Amino acid sequence: MSARQDIRRIRTLLIANRGEIACRIIGTCRRLGIETVAVYSDADIHARHVALADRAVAIGPAAASESYLRIDKILEAAKATGADAVHPGYGFLSENPDFADACDKAGVIFIGPPASAIRAMALKDASKALMAEAGVPVVPGYHGEDQSLSRFKAEADTIGYPVLVKAVAGGGGKGMRLVDQAQDLEAAIASARREAANSFGNDHLLIEKFVTSPRHIEVQVFGDAHDNAVHLFERDCSIQRRHQKVVEEAPAPGMPPVLRAAMGTAAVKAAASIGYQGAGTVEFIVDGSGGLHDETAFYFMEMNTRLQVEHPVSELVTGLDFVEWQIRVAEGAPLPLTQDGIDVRLNGHAIEARLYAEDPFRDFLPQTGTLGLFDPDAAVEDGCRVDAGVRAGDDISVHYDPMIAKLIAWGPDRETATVRLQRLIAATPVAGLATNRDFLARILGTARFQDAVLDTGFIAAEETALLTPPTVGAHDYARAVLAILAARQYRHGLGRSSHPWDTVDGFRLNLADSEQHLFETVETESGTELTVTSIHHADGWRISVGTEHFDGAACFTDASRLTLSINRISESLFADVTDTHVTLIGADRTLTLPRHSRTGSLDDGMEGPGTITAPMPGKILEVLVKDGDSVTKGDALIVMEAMKMEQTLAAPRDGIVHGLSATPGVLVGDGETLLHLDEQN
Repeated sequence: MSARQDIRRIRTLLIANRGEIACRIIGTCRRLGIETVAVYSDADIHARHVALADRAVAIGPAAASESYLRIDKILEAAKATGADAVHPGYGFLSENPDFADACDKAGVIFIGPPASAIRAMALKDASKALMAEAGVPVVPGYHGEDQSLSRFKAEADTIGYPVLVKAVAGGGGKGMRLVDQAQDLEAAIASARREAANSFGNDHLLIEKFVTSPRHIEVQVFGDAHDNAVHLFERDCSIQRRHQKVVEEAPAPGMPPVLRAAMGTAAVKAAASIGYQGAGTVEFIVDGSGGLHDETAFYFMEMNTRLQVEHPVSELVTGLDFVEWQIRVAEGAPLPLTQDGIDVRLNGHAIEARLYAEDPFRDFLPQTGTLGLFDPDAAVEDGCRVDAGVRAGDDISVHYDPMIAKLIAWGPDRETATVRLQRLIAATPVAGLATNRDFLARILGTARFQDAVLDTGFIAAEETALLTPPTVGAHDYARAVLAILAARQYRHGLGRSSHPWDTVDGFRLNLADSEQHLFETVETESGTELTVTSIHHADGWRISVGTEHFDGAACFTDASRLTLSINRISESLFADVTDTHVTLIGADRTLTLPRHSRTGSLDDGMEGPGTITAPMPGKILEVLVKDGDSVTKGDALIVMEAMKMEQTLAAPRDGIVHGLSATPGVLVGDGETLLHLDEQN
């Protein structure tokens, strides 16, 4: 009997990870009454997972190599907090057999498979040979030690083009090249070898047949220390960009019961062959050229010896908590359900979309910056789930994966799950930096997705529909100006007072009720300045953009929800208005319009009201004027710090300072009045 078969209850669990997976693990532990310990780098001191955990330990600088990848620092934190166990999440140390060994030596439970199982599946070539020996179907190819160009050429000729050249180590599409013809093989091998060496420190390659219309279908497996193993059905992960998953769903659309049983049996056989314990995923490439049927060919690709990012879709269709299963198996308990009979049931359909800080219209370039608008809990309805690792105001750092959240929806059928996920995306606004939110909405809206015509070439086949940037017209600038005007009203607390001097509705004594709003457009590389004029009248505003004119009105119903009407057509959307930009967020279209770059307050450069307010929460650094001073439009008045950046608030017009309330060193709130400007005599 192995040591793992003795039940050892976990009281305190250290999570050797960050972001949404750390938050997700904390949720299960809280339900089970297990104390949690977070670890964090210097960059994550204010991170959401740190705030949620019962305790937290600093482990080093922002770079993962000096913090989250340091086995010694993780185990020092476990010892200092008396943690019984360590959960590695996914990524970082989750598939590092040396970490599993180190935990065992330190007397800390490693919530994952034995180090031997991790090692067995660590290299693609060795794992494929092992699977072939165990009777699991593998893609025809060459996985040998002879790494000469001549050998690869000979093997490719035998296999037949197209072929895939792949690094034997690592994942994420690094070191992988598709080769369609013989004359391209040499360059592809050289390129893949360089990338593999740089990414994994291992330049060995394998070559295998490229399956036509490949579908990426993986099977969730679980094993325990009592020689039990089950599968918990499959997931379709075919929608990918750069060999990285974007949308996943369970079960795989069109999966016949006979094929499901065959793939599930093969996956369990793969797990049993290496004495697997805990959660794992066996990934297969399936020939989807003729649709799925009983005799469809499927081939082992690799096994992920950890929990997968997309595990929530399988949880929703089985009604199980996989993190709880991981913990119970690690404690030495047997699996709570068996494969036979009706113990493990498949119920309904679930779809997950990964929300990333990246710009799909610029080749999915990762984005960094501060989330200005994001509330992961506000949009959740029945059948939906949001797994998020960040909040509004958090920084998306250059040091880590740019995932913001996973948006997941369940339904009794695929159509219902799709509609719910579309609603969830529409109700989840993100502002402050570019994201793939609209890209995800476009995927779900394609006929190809709704008809479940899936393969790994999905995004390339739908490139025009998915990756064409939205056009910007005069109507959009009119909407943006209405958002600016409504934001000013909201910040000044319109509705909280009936006093005429507390409103900012455009009424001015002896002043024109018009303003100029300046935007940066992107018709040229350097950008051009666009001036939009607003004129107040009894029923709202007349907005002029060049020769086009719009009549409109708008108001914020809360800090981010905007209701506006233009030419008697109303709409409701989310909006984020700052000194630097206006972001308008509809169901499937996010539009950010940069405001003219200049130092100053929200109203700088406009013929605006004579009240200077804080454009956002921050600290007053310097006050450059005093009551009674005469100032000219554009003069610097106050310097404040907000979101780690200095903001200089300038005079929106000529005037005399009075009612100065700003004091250096004092914190002020968003919209707080700092001074007034009286008209000069």
